Amino acid sequence: MGEFFDAEEGGPLRLELRSVDGRDFHLLRQIGYCSAHYEECFVVPADLRRFTTDLASVPALFTWLVPKSGDFLPAAVLHDALTRPGAFIGPDTGRDGTPFGRAEADQIFREAMIGLGTGRVRAWLMWAAVTLTTMWHSGRAWTRVALAGVLGVVVALGGLATLDFFDVWDVLPWMGEHVWWREALQGAVGAVLIPSALSLTWGKWWRAGVITGIALAFLLHVTIVLALLVVAYQLVERVVSGPANREGVRTRDREAVGGR
Repeated sequence: MGEFFDAEEGGPLRLELRSVDGRDFHLLRQIGYCSAHYEECFVVPADLRRFTTDLASVPALFTWLVPKSGDFLPAAVLHDALTRPGAFIGPDTGRDGTPFGRAEADQIFREAMIGLGTGRVRAWLMWAAVTLTTMWHSGRAWTRVALAGVLGVVVALGGLATLDFFDVWDVLPWMGEHVWWREALQGAVGAVLIPSALSLTWGKWWRAGVITGIALAFLLHVTIVLALLVVAYQLVERVVSGPANREGVRTRDREAVGGR
């Protein structure tokens, strides 16, 4: 594990942030983090010119499960700094002796969250989420294909399982023709075993594949419903408040007030 500390005066962590635009924040006081896996501590300077954080980078669709802020907030700020060259002071090599990279930052993120008291389920879910970005930024063609392939297969099988459950299209052999509770149980087993097997194509990130695949399989229908609700809200808001600018700010009412 590790521990955060006040990098300016020592003692307990003091996380001080200033809003830039309501989405991004500047760090007003440098923070430090010591991990048991590194001899040197990590320090994030309060440099307004080179570092801003958006806190936890959680799409609005999933904030019901993982909020933008919480007990994990210092870990999220640290992770943002560790994934941006020049935004932190600390070890320049990872645990295996290779240059420090996103995969190392992701592991520290998970470790730091657990050390802050974040539940382990949430911490591993958030670690798996940032690992998807790390895989995509790896630049390796096969990694990107494996990432997109597993997610696509899980979504497709989830849709087919739904059709099979409601007897619209009986196509999945593990569902079969049974009473509803047995089909639901067999579908749940498939939602665990199939993503777990597919995750092996992710190589060293297979744990993230297991977590992501299973979570996607079980949350697929909830996500679809929430996505429809978000789209409906956006349409109503556009009609009532007008279109948004590039930053996502709806300016019609603000401009009307300013013009008085």
